[in-house]
Amino acid sequence: MPRSARSRRALVASVLGSCGSLVLSGCGFLAEDTGPAVEGTITLGFVNGGSTRFHACLEAAVEDTALNNGARIHTAESRQDAATELANIEDMISRHVDALIVQTVDVDALQDDIAKARAAGVPVFLTSVVPDDTAGILGAVVVDLKQVGALDAGWIEKDAAGAKVDVGIVAGAPGAASDLLVRGFKGALPANATVVANQPGMFSPAKARKVATDMIEAHPDLDYAFVANEEMAFAVREAFDAAGGKAVRIVTVNGTDEGLAALKDGRFAATVANSAADTGELAVTNALALLRGEDDVKKVATTPTRLVTRGTADTAPLYCDPDVG
Repeated sequence: MPRSARSRRALVASVLGSCGSLVLSGCGFLAEDTGPAVEGTITLGFVNGGSTRFHACLEAAVEDTALNNGARIHTAESRQDAATELANIEDMISRHVDALIVQTVDVDALQDDIAKARAAGVPVFLTSVVPDDTAGILGAVVVDLKQVGALDAGWIEKDAAGAKVDVGIVAGAPGAASDLLVRGFKGALPANATVVANQPGMFSPAKARKVATDMIEAHPDLDYAFVANEEMAFAVREAFDAAGGKAVRIVTVNGTDEGLAALKDGRFAATVANSAADTGELAVTNALALLRGEDDVKKVATTPTRLVTRGTADTAPLYCDPDVG
């Protein structure tokens, strides 16, 4: 059954597209060694990494899609802490779930998470990121985070038009998605752009505001800032404006309704749309298909991403179910 009806600003490209620049050993191949097909009602566990807008939208899509496909779902949040994530996985195992969907807080910590689940006979399906070796997981839906960062860097390259510019970075939480975003952004910056500051905002608006205040004080001639999500970007914008940095152009990530509005009124210069709703929906439908032994499902699928600016804001894909607050 399809997920509950939701409007679209534009037709979104197939999520079973190219894996882009991520190093994914399982990309493009069908699932292997997933074990015997699960019959009857399937129970899923979803271990979410945090409580940002992205995480809330992802969780809503996971829950809705599971229920609309006749599956049971248990959820837990790891509060951006790897130890809490492992504890949540252990709790889900004790609930005898048929599979775990995990939005990890730390790619390096996944080895222990996956080993614990595999020892209990519980397959793991990942969202957003995936380890190089996919042999031990059921599957994944990834966002090509390096490409997301590169898209924002490409906008700066075009906008700077060869002039020497200073760039600041307000990253997220070290260890997982933020590292890939920043790596892709820095790697795609042109030679005329110099990164003069790079600090984690921990996906917290309060932390990001403090980082931005310190950044603009240390670098009053800052030209651009890359911020790892829109929630932090709003706080960064406020901090820059309060410190006389209204001319700093902010590029960011998500494509929420609030973020698109900020593009239109000039607070943000660009964002990269990567629909949390699409990621969550595809994670559940693919995980269920793999558990049921369907043979036409890719082990690793990709959520589409797209650079969005003021002129294209009205055509961006829906980021989140409108019922999510």
